[in-house]
This record gives sequence, structure tokens and C-alpha cells, in this order.
Amino acid sequence: MEPIITLNNVQKYYGDKQVLKGINLTVYPGQVIGYIGPNGAGKSTTVKILTGLISDYEGEVWVKGVNLKNDTQAVKQSIGYVPELAELYDVLTPREFLHFMGALYNMPEALVEERMLKMLGAFGLTANVDQRMDSFSKGMRQKVLITSGLLHNPDVIVLDEPLSGLDANSVIIIKELISKLAKDGKTIFYCSHMMDVVEKVSDRIVLIDQGAVIADGSFEELKAQQGDASLEKIFAHLTAKDGLTDAASQLMEAFQ
Repeated sequence: MEPIITLNNVQKYYGDKQVLKGINLTVYPGQVIGYIGPNGAGKSTTVKILTGLISDYEGEVWVKGVNLKNDTQAVKQSIGYVPELAELYDVLTPREFLHFMGALYNMPEALVEERMLKMLGAFGLTANVDQRMDSFSKGMRQKVLITSGLLHNPDVIVLDEPLSGLDANSVIIIKELISKLAKDGKTIFYCSHMMDVVEKVSDRIVLIDQGAVIADGSFEELKAQQGDASLEKIFAHLTAKDGLTDAASQLMEAFQ
């Protein structure tokens, strides 16, 4: 099977600071990659490079056999991106916004309308299709954002904290959706700090710290290597944060 995403020695500097120190990844169709790391590890920078938002990097990024630097637009057509922060046009309705997004991907209006109604209906937003989004809650905005990222049926889906603001029922829907998309051959690049969710939805976990990959494997493989621990404990151990409990105790001392 040919890889759908390949990162070869990807490096990124901000001034004199190197934030990515040679990321190498090969991802295959149908994989759900849990891409995790502490704040400042380089997760967001990797995602922005992969989605074509950052172009001044070193190394090579290939998506579906296309070099990102050679044809950024072709790669963007293959990727659905759900960023952590819901940047929406608040004065638009979901119908107006999603038809605008569909036009960017040259989708027929009838297809946009059909998919939009089905997806927003699944999220319980049928009654809000023609309501301006400046009145929406964070969870409602996130549902529209997820819909926009999947609207053009991309082969690669990049999810950056996609569950932010969602209620418990919507979280269940998204977790089940990730599983079904992977079975349909979609590749999911999933970034999150919610270790319990990453543990459950990912069939491969890539942990980065200080701009470098420090662990890569299934959860079962990581457990075998690290002594049958939860992903949360593996994360804390590998990123040298075993003193978290002590830190919490020190914080409590402020109230004594």
C-alpha cells in the first residue's frame, strides 16, 4: 500500500529557535493517527505545515503523491481541516457559510445543500440552518466547523481538538464518526490533549516533545514498552512530567 502522507526530515525555525527537529512520518490510508505532545512540542506547527498554512519549512511533505511545496492547492483539495478555534463568519448563517465553503472546493450547489442538511441534521442543528452564527454557542459553532471540514469528502482529515465545546452526546457522535471514516479508507490526523479519547480512537499514536518524535506505535505497543500504563501515564513519563502529582500538592499548599 502506498503511503498517503509522508514527512521527510521536516524542520521549522522561528528565528533562531528550532521548533521541529526533523519529523519523519509515513501514514497509510485508513489510519487514525493520534498526534500528541505537551504545549510547545510542535504539534500545531506540524499541522499548519501539513495543511499548507506554513510554507517556509525545511524537508519534504508529500500528500497523495504530491509534493506540498510543488502544488499546495492540490494538497489542500485533499485535506479537510478542523482547527482548534472556530474561525467562522459570524454574520452568516450555516447555510450561507457552508455554501461559500463548497464554492471554494468547486462543489455543485445541490450537493452542498444535500450534505449540509444531512450533517447539520445529525448534529441537531436543522432548526438553526438559517440563523446567524453570532448567536451560536461554542458547541454549535464547533459542529458547523466540523461540517465544513468534511463537506468536500476529503481523503485526509486533520482534527485539532475537535471535541472542544461539544456536549457528551456530540462527543460520542464524533468518536463513532472517526471510526466509520477510517473504515471507509479516510486517514485521520487527530491532535488532542484528551488522552482518554486519543487512546480509544487512535490505531497509532505519535508522541512528540521538543520538536522530535519520541514514541510511535499502537497503544498496545506503547503499553508493552512502558509497563502497561495508561496513555496519560505514558505521556507524563516520556515527557519528563512525572512530578505532576507533586506540583498539584504544592498548589494545594497555597490554601493551607
